[in-house]
Formats: sequence, C-alpha cells, structure tokens
Amino acid sequence: MPKATLRSGVKLHYQQVGKGPDLVMLHGLTGNLAVWHLKIVPALWDHFRITTYDLRGHGYSEVTPSGYSPDDMATDLHDLLDELGIEQAAFVGHSYGADTALYFALRYPERARAVVAIEPALPAMIAMRATEDWEGWSYWTEVLEKAGHPVPPERRTDVRYLLNQSLLIPKKWGPLQGLPRNPAPFLRLMDETTMAEDTLQVGSLTLERMRDVKTPVTLMCSESSGFVGTHEYLHENLGNAHSVFLPRTEWGHFGPMEQPEIVAAEVLRALEPQAIATEIGTEVSTEMSSS
Repeated sequence: MPKATLRSGVKLHYQQVGKGPDLVMLHGLTGNLAVWHLKIVPALWDHFRITTYDLRGHGYSEVTPSGYSPDDMATDLHDLLDELGIEQAAFVGHSYGADTALYFALRYPERARAVVAIEPALPAMIAMRATEDWEGWSYWTEVLEKAGHPVPPERRTDVRYLLNQSLLIPKKWGPLQGLPRNPAPFLRLMDETTMAEDTLQVGSLTLERMRDVKTPVTLMCSESSGFVGTHEYLHENLGNAHSVFLPRTEWGHFGPMEQPEIVAAEVLRALEPQAIATEIGTEVSTEMSSS
C-alpha cells in the first residue's frame, strides 16, 4: 500500500497505473480512490499515467485534527505531485475533489494542464444554495425517502442530519452493492476533526477570482443534479470553461459511480487533445536532442 509523506508530514495513500501524460483523479468527501478504479481507470489507463489518492482523512490516508479546507487540500496535492516527481498534470475531480482541482489550478496554473470538474460545489457558492428553495434539498430528501428514511420538514435543510441519514442507505455501487455502510470513519471526521468547518472556508477562490482560473476547465454535471445552478454560474464566470451535461440519473450528483462509462468517455474527449499534444511534444524533443 504505497504512501507518500508530504512536506507537512501528512501521509497520503495513492495508486499509480497506466502510461502516457499524467492524469490525477480526486474523489469527493466521504469517498476514496476506489471510486475511480471500478470502471473509469481501466477505460483510461491506455491513454494516461493515472494517479489516484485518498484525500487527507479519507481511505488509507492519515486523519489529522485539521487541514481540510480546499486551500489545504490544494497544498496537499501540490506536495504530493512534488513527492511523486510529477511536474504537470491534468486533473479530474468529483465534488470536493473538483473544488480542490480548481483551487490548485488557481494557485499553481503552470502545473495544471487541464481540469475536468465533475459537480464542483465551491465554498464561494454556498450562499446560492443556502436558501430553502434550493433544488438540491428536494433531490436529497426525495432520495432518502425512497430509501425508507423520511425527512421531517424542519430537517430538510439540515446538512449534518441529511449526511447522517445518507450513511444509513446501503451501498449503491460496486461489488459491495446492497451491503450496509460503515459510518464510523465519516462520523470520526465529522466529530473529531475540523473538516465540517474547514470545507466551508472560501479562501483563495472567491467569486471575484473565478476569472483568474485560466486553465482549460471542463465542467460536468448531471441534468438531475442539485448543482445545475452552480454549474451554470461557473460556466459563465470561470476564465476558460466548457460545459458538459450528463444524462439524468436517480442520484444526480454521483456521475462517476452512476454512469462511469459516460464519464470516462467525456474525460477522454476533454483531455485526449492534451494527451496527444504532450506525446508529440515529447517525441519532437527526443528527436531534437538526438540530432
């Protein structure tokens, strides 16, 4: 089980497969690197050298008392690349992983070739979703109620309550589909670290700095997602963004798990030109150095 020790001393679990230009994949909160390996990584490893890793506090990475803001996560990513000798990469992130990739692209543009941001939320956009009429509340409560967990009216906008109820739903995807979840690791993050507060910190990527993200960004969002409004705002306000809508699904927000084949195809469509360009550039450099 390979682990990289960062400058901060934090140890992150990672996996690396494939060959080609570097591609780094970042999962969302409460997830781990396995979400990419079920179907998406096998679809892409002939095109890229893929690095996946467990975010701080997740999977087999170290749990720390604090350090979970998107700026902290971007620093972790920067130090992980240094530790692994990756000078520049493309990034695919889901949810909070997408947030981390966008923060990284803002802070280290020379190291971000491209970003595919699947369902980013971004702390700067929280005010947009804080109202009681945000469509995401309805999506979330409907899914819970379909799974047999009615949501009292006074709790339908209570994020901590909804997250805890979500942990009661059996696993929805992968070889363990239908089995109960183990809520203990997530509850530990919620109760024993500053993660819940840290993830709300706006930090460097404010609304005013959206256009400073010049890295090419492909925004990916399900038509049934509660984050459609966020997607459309980012498409209009990021410096260099392209929009992709995924087909409607039951859960909406979880494209990498619900429709991985489509996500993989869209990732390849977004990044293959960069992959080809990098391979051609490498070949040209080799020929010039040998002539």
